[in-house]
Amino acid sequence: MTDKTMTPEDVVGRLRSDMTIGIGGWGSRRKPMALVRALLRSEISDLTVISYGGPDIGLLAAAGRIRRLVAPFVTLDTIPLEPHYRTARERGTLALTELDEAMFMWGLHAAANRLPFLPVRAGLGSDVMRVNPELRTVTSPYEDGEEFVAVPALRMDAALVHLNRADRLGNGQYLGPDPYFDDLFCEAADTAYVSCERLVDRFPPDTVPQTLVVSRHSVTGVVETPNGAHFTSCVPDHPRDEPFQKLYATTPWSEFAERFLSGKSEDDYQAAVRAWHTEREEQRT
Repeated sequence: MTDKTMTPEDVVGRLRSDMTIGIGGWGSRRKPMALVRALLRSEISDLTVISYGGPDIGLLAAAGRIRRLVAPFVTLDTIPLEPHYRTARERGTLALTELDEAMFMWGLHAAANRLPFLPVRAGLGSDVMRVNPELRTVTSPYEDGEEFVAVPALRMDAALVHLNRADRLGNGQYLGPDPYFDDLFCEAADTAYVSCERLVDRFPPDTVPQTLVVSRHSVTGVVETPNGAHFTSCVPDHPRDEPFQKLYATTPWSEFAERFLSGKSEDDYQAAVRAWHTEREEQRT
């Protein structure tokens, strides 16, 4: 057994420019934001990012760190289209491989199972095939002779995911309504790093086995980052910080980055957020 605990800086120290990085979570839900912010404090760039996109993509796109994005969507949930991602697309500062949600999921499955592709029906007859001319179809070798899309494996150099709980060995537990495919991200990557709201020495005897969605065999490192999914939700530990998300979405990038992302650590970010909330409450009273 190996203690896999790390710091956000340890994780980023193992990443490099030009890598393909997967980011777990879904939209503005349970994103490994503390690890994304640590990535922003580095000089790493020219990334290919694979994600059910949310503010992780917005932050990295606004900072000019993404060369290519592979995603089915990029949303803040209560704000349908991530504004910094939209700006990047309008300016042409990143390339996009846009897949149907089901195609994306099966691309993760293919990578997790070390297959070059998996056949799916999703995408047939849609513009997904037109905007991705590199996609190919395959014909069933059996009597049905049905045609499928051959979705390529979404292999990654590294995956970053955030869970509610984890132990020092790399087992990760979600306590909310959905695992968001974080297990597939970890299994589809050469290395995987799990941040968590709280590190536990052991899971209690009454733990529901199905909540232990990430297994230690697929995890390289574990990072305890309380409130590390902020401003995305990580229920039941904390909801999405909707007022702060609105601030993020409506504030010019340079102004937002100067106030909240110019510190030297995650602690600096969390302190800046608390200060903003205090100011907001004072203004309301």
